[in-house]
Order: sequence, then structure tokens, then C-alpha cells
Amino acid sequence: MAERRPATVKDVAASAGVGVATVSRVFSGTGSVSAPTRERVLAAARALDYRPSALGRGLKLRRSGGIGLIVPDVTDPFCAELVAGVLACARTLGEHVIVDAAGGDPAREAEIVERLVEQRVDGIIALPAGDEADWRGAARVCSSVVFAGRTLPGMPDVPAVLADDAGGVRSLTEYLAGLGHRRIGFLGATPGGPSRVRERAFRGTLGRLGVPVEEDLVVAARPARDAAYAAAAGLLQRRADVTAVLAAGHILGEAAVLVARELDLRVPADVSIAMVDDVAWAELCDPPLTAVARPGRDIGYRACELLLREPARRGRGGPVLLPTELVVRGSCGPLRAPRR
Repeated sequence: MAERRPATVKDVAASAGVGVATVSRVFSGTGSVSAPTRERVLAAARALDYRPSALGRGLKLRRSGGIGLIVPDVTDPFCAELVAGVLACARTLGEHVIVDAAGGDPAREAEIVERLVEQRVDGIIALPAGDEADWRGAARVCSSVVFAGRTLPGMPDVPAVLADDAGGVRSLTEYLAGLGHRRIGFLGATPGGPSRVRERAFRGTLGRLGVPVEEDLVVAARPARDAAYAAAAGLLQRRADVTAVLAAGHILGEAAVLVARELDLRVPADVSIAMVDDVAWAELCDPPLTAVARPGRDIGYRACELLLREPARRGRGGPVLLPTELVVRGSCGPLRAPRR
């Protein structure tokens, strides 16, 4: 038995009694077609089980369609939530997403950007780590670029959807200071992006509260577990008078918890620990960890909406800021006698 030949646009046109150009306008969404004619074409397509060729449409428009999504690490809890938000929004709008991870490497990110530009995707959403020049080239070729989770300082015109990191760190610093802590260690990442915003908010909040900032208590680490552990160990071993630690990310928070455990420090009796990013394991710690929750899924969803649904609002009025939430748990307590 011969295999049935797939229906073509000519078959649909003949069945509907219209020209090929009319069928093309119906499926591309361009041009003017009357409602009765459109329904007749769609009915003929359903009867023939016709599927428009995405490849052919892409060649004609010189675009592959869909959107590119670049994150540092798809296994990172915040990035995973951001990806889930983008996919959920794209699904509702009938778009497909090409996801890739740059590992925080600017060179790798530049390669991904170049490949997506070559594929002529309709737009790119990214949590950027790389060079502004690469992104300027992408913005010129792609119909749109939206940053999610962080921005690049030299590209204020690129629309962005961000968590209110400054507000989250302010609330956490005020909470620790309200418990009586004055020697608060700050574990931050190497300068750039959200890390700079968080450290600035930490310093500014302490200054506003009249608490002096001791430079020896502000420590930066590369975004890797070994570097985070070394930074936390150095801080807690060097400064026995530290009564609280604010970690600017969940990897740094994890390192602070591990170091405190290895030094036999009781949490929160000897040292209070809190961090930015309310990841799943924070609630499973003993005691559960106080954290600032960032809306990763909402950031991804809103970035995709901005890219696909609201092009007129892109870049107007600065980044879209989504609120964070302070989740108070048992890892922070009132100031007690200094540990030895």
C-alpha cells in the first residue's frame, strides 16, 4: 500500500477554491483576508491534515523563529526557576525556546550569542555575564534582546527584568541590626552585576543605621564552591568577634553553614547566618535558614512577556523591578555574649 503524500499549500488552495497566495496570507498572518475565506482555508487544511512548513517560512522570512535563552547554569536553583518562567510564558504564546548555558564564561557566552544570531531567532533573553560589545551586535541583528536577573552597566537601553536585590539586602541588614548585631560579616561575589548592588545596599543600610562598616568584614569570592568555602572560613576564623554573616548568594550561604559546623559554632547562639536566595535546602537546614526570596520564575515569565507581547514598553522607564521577600527562620537570633 502506497504511503499517502503529505498535503501541500497547492492542495489546500484547490480544496478551498482560492489562490496559493491567499493560503499563504492565512497561515503567515500577513495581508488582508476576509473572515469567510479564512475559515474556508482553515477547514480545507484540517480536512487535508495540512501542516505549514516552519523551515520554508523561516527561509522566506530569513528567520528561524523562536527565542534564545542564555543562563549561566541550568542546574542553579534561581536559573532553573527563571528558565521555567520563560518556558511557561513562551508556551502560552505559541513560541519555542532554545536554551543554552554559558557557565558564567564570557567567551562561551559570546559563542552562544553568535550562534543564535546566525540562526536568526526572533529575540534573545539572557542573564548576561559577558562583553557589552557582543550584546550590542546581537541587539542590532535580533529584533529584540531582554536581560533577566542582571544587566550590563554599559547597556542601559536594553530592557531588563530584575529582582529588587537592593531592597532585599536592605531588609535583611535591617533585620540583623534590629536583633542587636553590629559586627556583621558580608560574603559577596567578585564585583559586577547583582553583587555590586547587594554590597552597596549592605554598606548603605549600615551607614544609615549608624553602624560602622569594617572593611575586614566584607569579603569577596569567585562564584565557585571552593572559593566560597575559603572566603567563609577565612572570615569566621580571622574574626572571632563576628556575630552574624550575610551571604550574598546561596553558594556563599552554603559555605557559611558548612564552615560554622566544622568550627563547632552554634547557629544562631554563636553566629547568625542569613543569605540571598531562598533555595529548597534552606528550609531543611538545622536550624532552617533565614533568606531573601527572589522571584526567579516571575522574572523569566515577565521577561518573555516583554520580549514577545509588549515591544512598545521595552526600555521605557528603566528596568522592571520585581519585589523580593524576607523569609525569617531560625538561623538568626538576638545578639548574645561574643564567642571565644
